[in-house]
Amino acid sequence: METKKTRKFFTIFEYEKEETYLQEMHKDGWKLVKVTGLCQYHFEKCQPEDIIYQLDYNQEGIAHKEEYVKLFNDCGWEYIQDYMGYSYFRKPASETAATESIFCDQNSKNQMLERIYKGKILPLIAIFACLIIPQLVYSLIQQNSILILIFTILTLVYVFITLTLARQYRKLKKE
Repeated sequence: METKKTRKFFTIFEYEKEETYLQEMHKDGWKLVKVTGLCQYHFEKCQPEDIIYQLDYNQEGIAHKEEYVKLFNDCGWEYIQDYMGYSYFRKPASETAATESIFCDQNSKNQMLERIYKGKILPLIAIFACLIIPQLVYSLIQQNSILILIFTILTLVYVFITLTLARQYRKLKKE
């Protein structure tokens, strides 16, 4: 069987772009087999088909995996795998309504966004507060200009990433 690997990066709130990417790959005759390592997608050659891919971020669901997967299977969604807290599902487009989603309403989707925020963003804020800020303060006290520069750059990059992710979160929540 012919296989293909790609490396593609999506931010934690770009799950819809990732779903679209996987759907387009399947339309081109490449079925997702798994995701590993640093965003490496493994595909298998298949008949081109319109397949809907959906991702869910639900640590509680993963903790009760058997019931969680059965719930989706009962609705016709094929479970693929879990990766970085996300569960991957797919279903032929011919078996779905035009707007069918694994989320039954906007509230369910917003709950998933909350889970992503709490599971991914809040830990980053805690790490930043515990590691980077004390080092920056220490560098200022010691007047070590190289360390001050390094930790200032790290702080600015971190603030930029956090603000970008927060903006994506607010935008998705409004949709």
